[in-house]
Amino acid sequence: MGRKLDTTKVKRGPGRKARKQKGAETELAKTLADAVKKRKRRKPTVMARRYGGESHLLLQYGMLFRLLNFVVVFFPKLLPIERAAKKQKKRQAVLAGHDEDGEEEDGSENEKMDVEEEEDTVQANFDEIERFKLPGLAERKKEGLLPLDLQIIHQRIKDNVDVLSHFSEKREEGRERVEYLSLLKSDLCTYYSYNDFLMGKLMELFVHSELIDFLEASEVQRPVTIRTNTLKTRRRDLAQALINRGVNLDPLGKWSKVGLVIFDSSVPIGATPEYLAGHYMLQGASSLLPVMALSPQEGESVLDMSSAPGGKTTYVAQLMRNTGVIVANDASAERLKSVVGNIHRLGVTNTIICNYDGRQFPKVMGGFDRVLLDAPCSGTGVISKDPAVKTSKDESDILRSAHLQKELILAAIDSVNADSKTGGYLVYCTCSIMVEENEWVLDYALKKRNVKLVPTGLDFGKEGFTRFKERRFHPSLRLSRRFYPHSHNMDGFFVAKLKKFSNTIPTAPADSIAAETKQNPQAANHNKAEHKREHLTGKKRPAGKCKSLKEDGPKMKKLTQMDGEAGQ
Repeated sequence: MGRKLDTTKVKRGPGRKARKQKGAETELAKTLADAVKKRKRRKPTVMARRYGGESHLLLQYGMLFRLLNFVVVFFPKLLPIERAAKKQKKRQAVLAGHDEDGEEEDGSENEKMDVEEEEDTVQANFDEIERFKLPGLAERKKEGLLPLDLQIIHQRIKDNVDVLSHFSEKREEGRERVEYLSLLKSDLCTYYSYNDFLMGKLMELFVHSELIDFLEASEVQRPVTIRTNTLKTRRRDLAQALINRGVNLDPLGKWSKVGLVIFDSSVPIGATPEYLAGHYMLQGASSLLPVMALSPQEGESVLDMSSAPGGKTTYVAQLMRNTGVIVANDASAERLKSVVGNIHRLGVTNTIICNYDGRQFPKVMGGFDRVLLDAPCSGTGVISKDPAVKTSKDESDILRSAHLQKELILAAIDSVNADSKTGGYLVYCTCSIMVEENEWVLDYALKKRNVKLVPTGLDFGKEGFTRFKERRFHPSLRLSRRFYPHSHNMDGFFVAKLKKFSNTIPTAPADSIAAETKQNPQAANHNKAEHKREHLTGKKRPAGKCKSLKEDGPKMKKLTQMDGEAGQ
């Protein structure tokens, strides 16, 4: 019910605001009256005679004061951005030949010219103010002494990228592109805390606008994802159970039937009853991709050459429905403990765990239908997980990783059985985005073994490089897939699938030896002598101890005598 009207209440006079307004008008009237009295008597104006002299004129001043007060309160001064928007709207209406109400305007041509002239003037002034200029040596030295202002550096990065994107139009006269690139590299290293080497590698890999997106994405943690263990439950049932515990989640994407992404949770995801019962595995979205590319079949024999901590191994077992045999190997005995724990928790029963150096594995066991090699790498794709990569990696680390990966991929290929009826496949993957650890390694493997690249079966991701700087790779490398944090919202990853078509290890063809003899006869003769020596003695010369033909003269004489005796 509403409030009752109180008829006994006595009506009061005007409120405080009205009294204040009236008092202001009275004061103004008095002030104006005093000013009028002080002025000399003049002949009344036409307006004064018409409206009854000076007393009526005071009333007019009061009305004017009220009108100005009303305009100031209800029609405030427009902000610059509002005026610009209004001008833009008016300009669009003029160009369309209609005003804001949709009616045709008179004199539209004149208005068009006025608007265009005004816009050109504003734009010219804006360009003059906003044009980016490279700081001089004195300014750079002063920056080194003063405390860093990251906001200024960030703005300078954006301006520099804009200039480099439209270099011919926006560059400063007399300045070269190298100077802008040098400043950009220095500012990026300062703002994002990278070392000079790694930032240089990233600048070679991405265009400048995409590089900023990559660096920004690498500063943010990737979403927490889990993989449903279909050996024990279904994704729908698991999602319902976690929602009931206060977990906010969604399916990972159309490309995965077992992944879930966790947005927030009121309980620890790694300590729920469902986790302890083995219903799911905490696993990054990018770690699901190599197993999907491998596509293991039931009853096959599979080797996971670098299996720790066991996420990919258990996913392979899940796809094989605990049939066949999986050999989970890792070079670190300490890391194998996590593999054992996850295998028991998730209910995997078809896996053998072993601890060997992957490079020596073909001597231990071979003949697998499929091999998964998640090679150890520099970790440049998982900077959000390990920020130490920004400053700890240099060129020697990248080349050392690449050398190890070349040895591992040859061993993995030798472990595959090319005559397998259902398999004969190898999946190579790394959590690095460096070309030296990915395309370069695969190109090496294609030359050294009888393998070819085949489609991964992943319908998203960027194609691998077939050319990078001065290097040219095999055209089939476009079948490999690259994944980036800023493009796919997952860790940086590389995935490639190889098919082995022959178990024989190729040797150097006769044509290449003939070409080498033609180009460098002395080196070719030396190689022939080495082959003869190995054939006669049954021993290979140690690597790295090969001397020039001139230095090895006496030994070569002995070898010639041995050859003569053998010929007799």
